Amino acid sequence: MGFSSAAVGGRVSAQHEALAARQEAELRLVDAMRRCLAAKVRADRDYATALQAAAAAHAAKADDLPADSLVAKAWRAMMEEMEAAAKTLRQNAEVVESQSLEALNNIYAEKRRARKQYMEDYNKIVSQFSQLMEEVSRKKTEYHKYLELYKLMRSRFEEHYVKAGRGGRKLDEVRDKFQKACRRLHATHNEYVLLLAAAAEAERALRHLLLPAAGRRARAAHLALLPAWRHALRAAAPAPAPALQAALDALDDAGREYDEFAADPARSSPQGPATPTLSFDDSLVEDTSGKLLPNQLAVDNLTIESLRARLQELEAGVRDNQELQHHLTAQLPSEPAARELVEAQCVERRLQRQLEMIRGALSELGCEELPSGCDLSLSLSVEAAFRQPPAANGAAATAADVDGAAPTPHEAPSTPTQGGERRTSESTFALVRQQLVQSTQPGGRPLQEEEWFHGVLPRDEVVRLLTHEGDFLVRETVRHDESQVVLSVCWGGHHKHFIVQTTADGSFRFEGPAFPTVQELIQYQQQSQLPVTARSGAVLTRAVYRERWELNNDDVVLVEQIGRGNFGDVHRGKLRKTGMEVAVKTCRMTVPEEHRRKFLQEGRILKQYNHPNIVRLIGICVQKQPIMIVMELVPGGSLLKFLRSHEDGLTQRQLLGMCRDTAAGMSYLESHNCIHRDLAARNCLIGQNNIVKISDFGMSREEEEYIVSDGMKQIPIKWTAPEALNFGKYTSLCDVWSYGILIWEIFSRGGVPYNGMSNSQAREKIDNGYRMPKPDGTPDEMYRLMLSCWEYKPEKRPHFDQILTVVETLYGAAR
Repeated sequence: MGFSSAAVGGRVSAQHEALAARQEAELRLVDAMRRCLAAKVRADRDYATALQAAAAAHAAKADDLPADSLVAKAWRAMMEEMEAAAKTLRQNAEVVESQSLEALNNIYAEKRRARKQYMEDYNKIVSQFSQLMEEVSRKKTEYHKYLELYKLMRSRFEEHYVKAGRGGRKLDEVRDKFQKACRRLHATHNEYVLLLAAAAEAERALRHLLLPAAGRRARAAHLALLPAWRHALRAAAPAPAPALQAALDALDDAGREYDEFAADPARSSPQGPATPTLSFDDSLVEDTSGKLLPNQLAVDNLTIESLRARLQELEAGVRDNQELQHHLTAQLPSEPAARELVEAQCVERRLQRQLEMIRGALSELGCEELPSGCDLSLSLSVEAAFRQPPAANGAAATAADVDGAAPTPHEAPSTPTQGGERRTSESTFALVRQQLVQSTQPGGRPLQEEEWFHGVLPRDEVVRLLTHEGDFLVRETVRHDESQVVLSVCWGGHHKHFIVQTTADGSFRFEGPAFPTVQELIQYQQQSQLPVTARSGAVLTRAVYRERWELNNDDVVLVEQIGRGNFGDVHRGKLRKTGMEVAVKTCRMTVPEEHRRKFLQEGRILKQYNHPNIVRLIGICVQKQPIMIVMELVPGGSLLKFLRSHEDGLTQRQLLGMCRDTAAGMSYLESHNCIHRDLAARNCLIGQNNIVKISDFGMSREEEEYIVSDGMKQIPIKWTAPEALNFGKYTSLCDVWSYGILIWEIFSRGGVPYNGMSNSQAREKIDNGYRMPKPDGTPDEMYRLMLSCWEYKPEKRPHFDQILTVVETLYGAAR
């Protein structure tokens, strides 16, 4: 993974080449000027000598005439003028030689030095970045090695567990090797993530600091030589003509010629090809059961100590770097000090970026108990059958936070008690579930009915709700089959998460007194205004209630399965209170937390939209598992299936109506800065009177521009615009490309785009100018619209409001 000047890409590489070419051209010009003026000196001297000889030889001819001859006097005067001219030429030649040529020689030497210094600076920058990229490549290779070892050790552990059962020396040995492989893999994952972040920061520094600084030094060197240029040229032309005088005067503005080289290349020219980006290889984490995620540090009982140690190293490195910068600042304006100062600033950026990542990861963990980093799901699920119930009596549990003892990888998740006993996950789960469903207050309100209880809403969604100091809510989390009630609080600019501890007698507490219900515990913390834990200092101020679209799971009855999605099944359901039929997407309980966040993203986007051609959100059920998204039931099902099953019965006007509906829905989304990213017939639904509704917003983003950073493995290649495939850059104009494919699907009655081609073949042909032919019976105007949607350059494509106008006109004219 080398990094050369070509890899800088786009504007940066062009700027470097332009600056190097400018310096080379100026050197050639100075050399040509030296040779020209040297020739002029020789010519002037030769001419002066010839003039003087001619004057001396022919002036004597006048002596033959009388002294009072007027003609002789005139001739003598002319010869004297020739001698004076010869003398002036010789003097001018001496001035040019002693001043102009000497100045040009100095300019040439300084230009060569400046060019050499710039090339050394540039090559040093590129070399340093190349070394960093090679280190990233080596770390990725190391990651692959430890991943394969992890998978091998996991396989052996599972194999021996099935054979040996619960115990045995051999099983202990294999388990130990598996745990070591997990630890090494998690540590390497974090090293790789931090190294990628450092490389990305180094790339930004290269563009925005190092190269502009090198350009500024080249500009300063050029400005410093401008007086010498002016002196050399004025000495060579002591009495210039008006045009030459104007050109010499213009030299005062010559410094502006270097301004473009001293500017930030990324900001000075937004156009041009995209630059290669540093990205995490998603394939590395596919077999880690969701414990390792792309571009995210793994914070667990395997990595916490190494992360803290790394944090201390980085903090020390930042302090040393800042002291170095202070020392170098005192030496300014020395050129070496200025150069070293910029390099030190770039190093600090890399250190600070890694520092922020570790601090953020540790802060995000908050005060929740550390998750186990070793995946022993097989042993945990089997050993659960052999565990004995806990003793009837026991002391209160201690509060668990980020510094608390986490379960070791080979132990079942459990809650420690002061009496030395361990509560099994089954008994803890039972206590928590009992609190969730049982009436525990005089008013008969179970925890699920409290407005500030948000069920199993994922942490990312919780963070969106807590915006002010002291905002809090309560939620439920399940880890390794262990259910825990968690208090989430916004405090000190961060979001803290505290596990509600269960005592031996079934009460609930943090660090203070225990209470028989979670409600009473939360009420006590809010009214007393005491910190939840002394270390956090977090105080409860305002309860954040469930949003209106957060439904209770019990309000929805699942009737029958009607489909399958990426994260679970799709059901036809019914609202218990009103009897309204709905479509319900469910999320499997076994999917990782990251997938649950992606699942709920669709609901978060849909909740704010209200348009007849956008499927309507009814609500989201997060009070308990499984998480569900409830939407209006569109009876006709998938548009793609409808087109194929009604192939012979659809009129041209009906097809145009489908195109109009989708254009109207997409125009609405475009006006709300929503990029769908997966517009296709399979993701549209057909309702009453053949109305089309856009659905499946799982890949959507609420941004004017979105850059993919999580790989392309789920991208629908044949529906996706070239700039999104090539550079990962999405805008609403990418949806326009997809709309062109969609209307091709409509008029081909559910045909397969680029039929017979693989994804890679289709991409290659599109890049070479191929476009799909017009389906039979397609109006010429609609095919022209398709082609305009498939313009290779996005800026040439129409926007959806323009598309809607065209399609509505055609629909109105159709019979």
